[in-house]
Amino acid sequence: MKIVVLDGYAANPGDLSWDAFTSQGELTVYDATPQSEALARIGDAEAVFTNKVILDREIISQAPKLRFIGVIATGYNVVDVQAARERGIDVCNVPAYSTQSVAQFTFALLLELCHHVGSHSDAVHAGRWVRSDCFTFWDTPLIELAGKTMGIVGYGSIGRAVAGIARAMGMDVIAYTRTPREPECVSFEALLERSDVISLHCPLFPETKGIINRESIARMKDGVLLLNTARGPLIVEQDLRDALDSGKMAGAGLDVLCREPMAPDCPLLGAPNCVITPHFAWAPIEARRRLMNVCAENLRAFIAGRPQNVVNA
Repeated sequence: MKIVVLDGYAANPGDLSWDAFTSQGELTVYDATPQSEALARIGDAEAVFTNKVILDREIISQAPKLRFIGVIATGYNVVDVQAARERGIDVCNVPAYSTQSVAQFTFALLLELCHHVGSHSDAVHAGRWVRSDCFTFWDTPLIELAGKTMGIVGYGSIGRAVAGIARAMGMDVIAYTRTPREPECVSFEALLERSDVISLHCPLFPETKGIINRESIARMKDGVLLLNTARGPLIVEQDLRDALDSGKMAGAGLDVLCREPMAPDCPLLGAPNCVITPHFAWAPIEARRRLMNVCAENLRAFIAGRPQNVVNA
C-alpha cells in the first residue's frame, strides 16, 4: 500500500517516529504541501494523511486509487466527507487525543488575562522591582476567578475537562451544547448573559461559524473574558476587536484565528488585552504521540477490514 502524508511537520517536527506507518506500506512524508501540489503528491496512493491540506471534491474525484483518508487532527472540516463517501473512501479522525492538553492551555490563557504573569516578569527582569519604593507593584487589574461563572460553548470531552478545572478553581459552570443532558446546560442566549468568562470548545460547522459576533457580544456582560482554543472562524474578528477597543470585553485569549498563519492585516493584531498564541494548545509531545499512535492504528484497522473513527460512515 502506498501511503502519503501531506503535511506531517506540525505533528512530528522530528521528535517522534513514523515507524508505525512504514511498517504498513510504502510511506512518503512531506513536511508541508502547497494546496496546488496536493493532487500530484497524492498520485496513486491508496492512503493519504492530512492535517491542514484541503481535500475537496475535485481532488478526491481525481485520486484514482484513494481508499483511505486519515486526518491528523480531531476536526475534519478540511475534507469533503460527502465526496469521500460517494467514492467509498473512509475518512478517519483522531478524537480526544489532546483533551487534557487543550483544557490545561485554556487556563494558561485565562490566568494570563487574570494576572499578566509574562509582562510582570518582564518588568521585574528589567529592574523595576529593584527600583521600587514599595514591596510590590502591578500594572493591570488582577482578577480572582472563584465565584465567577464560566460559560462553555461545546460540551464534549475538552469542554467537560475545562469544566472540571473551573470547578476546582471555585467557579460556577454553565454550558451550551446541541444535545443538552446535564443540569448545567443552558441556552446560548442565557450563557451569553450570565458568563464572566466564555470559553469556546465547539466544532466549526456552518451553523457555528461566526457565533461570536457584534450581536452576541452585545448580549454579554460588560467586562467579559473570551477564550478560543477551538477554531478561529467561530469569531468575527473585527467585531471582537471593536469590543476590545471599546472596553465591552475586558480581554481575549486566542490560540486560533480565521487565517493561519496569522494574516498581516488581521484586525486582532495589536488589540488591547488580547493574548494570541500560534495554535499550539494541542502540541505537547504527550498529545502528539497519542495523535500519531491513533493515526497509525486507524490505518491498521482499515487494512484489517475493521475501520475505526470513521466520520463519514
